[in-house]
Amino acid sequence: MPRIAVIEKDKCNPVGCGGYLCIRMCPVNRMGKECKVIGPDGKAEVHEEVSTDACSVCVKICPFGAIHMVNLPAELEFPLHKYGRDGFRLYSLPFPVFGKVIGLLGINGIGKSTAIKILAQIVRPNFGKQEEASIQEVIEYFKGTEAHLFFEKVKAAQIRIAYKPQAVDLLPKTASGKVGDLLRKIDSAGKFEKVINELQIGAILDNDIKTISGGELQRVALAATALKNANLHILDEPSTYLDIKQRIRMSQFVKSLSVSESSVVVVEHDLIIMDYMTDIIHVMYGEAGAYGIVSLPKATRNAVNAYLSGMLREENVRFRDHEIKFKPRLPSGMGRKEELAGWSEITKRLDNFILSAEKGSIARKEVVGVLGENGTGKTTFVKILAGVIPPDTGEIGKGIKISYKPQYLSTESTDSVASVLQKAVEKYEIQLIRPLGLKTLLLKSLGELSGGELQRVALAECLSKDADIFLIDEPSAFLDAEQRIITAKIIRDFMETFGKTAVVVDHDLLLIDQVSDRLMIFTGEPARKGVVSGPYSMEEGMNKFLKELNITLRRDPESNRPRINKPDSQMDRKQKSEGKLFYG
Repeated sequence: MPRIAVIEKDKCNPVGCGGYLCIRMCPVNRMGKECKVIGPDGKAEVHEEVSTDACSVCVKICPFGAIHMVNLPAELEFPLHKYGRDGFRLYSLPFPVFGKVIGLLGINGIGKSTAIKILAQIVRPNFGKQEEASIQEVIEYFKGTEAHLFFEKVKAAQIRIAYKPQAVDLLPKTASGKVGDLLRKIDSAGKFEKVINELQIGAILDNDIKTISGGELQRVALAATALKNANLHILDEPSTYLDIKQRIRMSQFVKSLSVSESSVVVVEHDLIIMDYMTDIIHVMYGEAGAYGIVSLPKATRNAVNAYLSGMLREENVRFRDHEIKFKPRLPSGMGRKEELAGWSEITKRLDNFILSAEKGSIARKEVVGVLGENGTGKTTFVKILAGVIPPDTGEIGKGIKISYKPQYLSTESTDSVASVLQKAVEKYEIQLIRPLGLKTLLLKSLGELSGGELQRVALAECLSKDADIFLIDEPSAFLDAEQRIITAKIIRDFMETFGKTAVVVDHDLLLIDQVSDRLMIFTGEPARKGVVSGPYSMEEGMNKFLKELNITLRRDPESNRPRINKPDSQMDRKQKSEGKLFYG
């Protein structure tokens, strides 16, 4: 079997490990061969051709988890694309089907963005060599397959590609001017008014792109992609920064792009949204940071359930050693519990925005989920509960110790992860450090972390503090689908184990469904008025919230996960007529 040897350069920390620990301890190096050496970038480098099974020692001793040694099946000897001498390898690609939305589902670091960048012609595959292949070489490589026809059509300009990148927050660094002016310049498809209306960005057309929010940037990026004269739209994580109502609208917009002569390929981590907007899904598997393989296409429901099971039966591949299961929820709520904290009727004015909350309370040993549109005051209310800002009228219960994880996390600190998580390491290694995968991050500084890593560190820091109530704002941001499910379980288990209470704000309905005992609902007019009601039982709260969205959800009989019903389908009509939009 071919062996691949990979060192993740962003994880390699020669100073942190005491000076190239892998080079000093490598069994092959000690035999006089050059297996691990210092590379030109100052990081460790591995010479794959001289590595042996003994190099598994190096994998174990690297404190940052940077080294991978993997034996692969013989048919995977030659990668489609390889990053550098000892970098990540990609072995296959998804391909569009015209008239369909194609999803790509997998954990972070498995090569999803690389795969779609190759489809978008942003990255040219190198077949494991140093130089990129020409388009003609790519065509020859795939001769006799569906990919051959795809790249032939790309070369002949019969397939015209529009690509939306993952990092929409970088757009203001590469573009300047008013949103409307920028989009009109792009509009080669002649759909300006239609796209602006469908994505509801008419109100920001006169705004400078450098001043708009993350959710607005996401919708502007989607508009820019749709306005290009393309018949293949490739979208990398289109739900980031969007609230649930915007995600539903975005999903409908994406589906409208996949008419008979067009296709969409999308990477997405919100499982409910991925399930709702795609027709076909490829599951990506392998080893994060080392290699990625794209599965055969499957119908969406079957693909998501296969991903949750960790098994691709048609390919006889098990890519996870456990199934992800969803526990059934009790429809009647949680029953009577002791009140921990309450508040009277509250109001708060911030510039032109006013928040009002009806009287409510939170019980001991429960998790309260918070749902609502962006701009309706969720974060403001959490800050009032946390004592970060005072209410104008009304009172919050006193004497309650609060731990607060904010929505936006700073990446500028030079503090080490270990110093920030000292208490978590000492007291909660089993409950937090291990399941959140934080051990290999401890010697890094906060400024070195990716968005997902920083999110996990912030959650562990929040939960490790001595508090009665944990206020957790958007814990799913930058996490992949699997990490979101793990995060929900960690929060629930922590509250049950230690008898604590949490308030969790998020836009991922699956996470909220799994983590919550009760729900608070925020309604109103974004950026002008927010109205807080609840907490409600899960059934009452979900019915109230889904009525605002005009959707219904059912549970998949195989995995028990929530799924959005097709609008005006038999199940959609039945649930609406019964007034049971989800838990009925």
